[in-house]
Amino acid sequence: MSRLINVGYGNMVNSSKIISVINADSSPVRRMVQNAREEGLVIDATQGRKTQGILIMENGFIVLSALLPETLAGRFNEAEAEKDICAVKEN
Repeated sequence: MSRLINVGYGNMVNSSKIISVINADSSPVRRMVQNAREEGLVIDATQGRKTQGILIMENGFIVLSALLPETLAGRFNEAEAEKDICAVKEN
């Protein structure tokens, strides 16, 4: 069962499709985002704010978020914990 997590300002992402959550500060990450932007694989969910966290998705898309990676990871972990609880209740 898929869970949507809030990546900021009402924007949601399917938590089962997230590969990683990374910080946007390093030069290699900025280059990766620029290359993906040129290929049309960037989804900007920052609502015009500074990008702080980046989600790498299974399908190669990159989602930019104004939330800190720690906040995003916490929301992802909450969604995974809910999924585990639901699985236990079903059995």
